[in-house]
Amino acid sequence: MPGVLIVSGPKALGALTQMLQECARQAAPEIFPAQSGAAARRLLCENDYELVLINAPLSDEFGHDLALHAVQCSQAGVLLIVRNEQADAVAAKVEDEGVFILGRPLSRELFYQAVKLVKAARRRLMGMQQENRRLQGKIEEIRLCGRAKCALIQYCGYTEPQAHRYMEKQAMDERRTRREIAEEILKIYEG
Repeated sequence: MPGVLIVSGPKALGALTQMLQECARQAAPEIFPAQSGAAARRLLCENDYELVLINAPLSDEFGHDLALHAVQCSQAGVLLIVRNEQADAVAAKVEDEGVFILGRPLSRELFYQAVKLVKAARRRLMGMQQENRRLQGKIEEIRLCGRAKCALIQYCGYTEPQAHRYMEKQAMDERRTRREIAEEILKIYEG
């Protein structure tokens, strides 16, 4: 784990840190402790974390607002620990946003499973975001090529298949991408 933000009172901070270090089999994660919601918000603005672990209630707030803030402003997996009696009520407020709820008292096995689940969900989310960026780039390339074909049709009198063939041939002959060829055509004809 690259980094874990643990937000808890001083009493439970040591125990959570120890359990988390035991949970990480190879390299122990770098732990960033915070004892209040305000301190945690500052740390969230300054760093990226793989996991944000919040042990509610905090000294200055309950913790569910901080959990929602962490989900919205970071790509970290967020695990909120609350008393068993409060788990369902808090879950109704935050689960739809992607916050994982864990009831207290904690067993080590349940804690380890929850951390693994949050890490797996985060990895999947990161993969989906990477795929989304790749597809957005592809869509932008298709748009550029379409505009370049329109420019060739309008200014050179090509048909759509001729414009397509011209761009493909230029890209192959010059060993450049279709995007680069389209950008060059647009520079020439659209200024």
